[in-house]
Amino acid sequence: MIPQKTIEELINKHSELEKDLSLGKIDKKIFAEKSKEYSDLNDIIDDAKKYLSFKKDKSELNKIIDDSNSDKELLNMAKKELEDLEIQYEKNEKKLKLFLLPKDEADKKNAIIEIRAGTGGLEASLFAGDLFKMYEKISNKKKWNLEVISISRSDAGGLKEVIASIKGSNIYSTLKYESGVHRVQRVPDTETQGRVHTSAATVAVLPEVEEVDLKINESDLRIDVFRAGGPGGQSVNTTDSAVRITHIPTGISVSQQDEKSQHKNKAKGMKILRARIYELERMRIEKERSAERKNKIGTGDRSERIRTYNFPQGRVTDHRINLTLHKLDEFLEGEVFDEIIETLTLHAQDERLGNL
Repeated sequence: MIPQKTIEELINKHSELEKDLSLGKIDKKIFAEKSKEYSDLNDIIDDAKKYLSFKKDKSELNKIIDDSNSDKELLNMAKKELEDLEIQYEKNEKKLKLFLLPKDEADKKNAIIEIRAGTGGLEASLFAGDLFKMYEKISNKKKWNLEVISISRSDAGGLKEVIASIKGSNIYSTLKYESGVHRVQRVPDTETQGRVHTSAATVAVLPEVEEVDLKINESDLRIDVFRAGGPGGQSVNTTDSAVRITHIPTGISVSQQDEKSQHKNKAKGMKILRARIYELERMRIEKERSAERKNKIGTGDRSERIRTYNFPQGRVTDHRINLTLHKLDEFLEGEVFDEIIETLTLHAQDERLGNL
């Protein structure tokens, strides 16, 4: 049960913001922030008021039910109303608890997605390419802006590795559950006897951070420049434009050579480096918070097998929530992606509520 004082504070805060916004008393610099806070409270304020009035409403209905003089029709109406009231109370309580959960500020951020071919040789690289196409289609449908930061192709026409930036609204909160090992089961084009092979690709989704979110000291960086190499080690550039940036305190290293300009490669490398350092710190804090428990749904363990794409059976299975959809083709086209994401989000919320 949520303390009455907590709910009253939410209602009072909503009233104060409403008054200040209408009178224009809020500084322009924080107007947008306060407007967002007011809008968020607006979504739950009716539920908060109903939650507070539950005891009083229940008591009045019980008086009618306990009154021996109540006629049968009124009695039945009161019983039905009480039943509906209790169901609504439980819904309101869950919604308010979710609202009161600590917010993950990273949820509002754009994301950097890294896809790498895993076990399975060339077939794994083809699958990594399929995953990247899927995220491209999802981005197009949602009108997100996907920009490739670096890409490395395999001889089979797939991808050894691709790193991309995705910008839009609440990107990280939508894609964060994609981090982990994605496994594919299918008959490769090179297989002559029709045997099903299993291969994998890893996906890492990181919140994209700006310099204001994370300050990195230049003295903590080691920057090496070298000549960019093409396929088979062939030189594609006569100048030392490729950049390797190493963050000495964490040991995190990023190499970037896609651009002909050293400055552009450094800027792209720093974008990836900031995201990885930020995520490392977030994971450390989350590990400390969850030391007492083991959540079923993670958002950072890249060694965790999260999903299987089975082509012979036309199914996609998310192992964290035991959800199977026999809509593999539609899923890879980005058609039913939200169905799994919404289920994952609800399960993750239930876990967090259970850990309160």
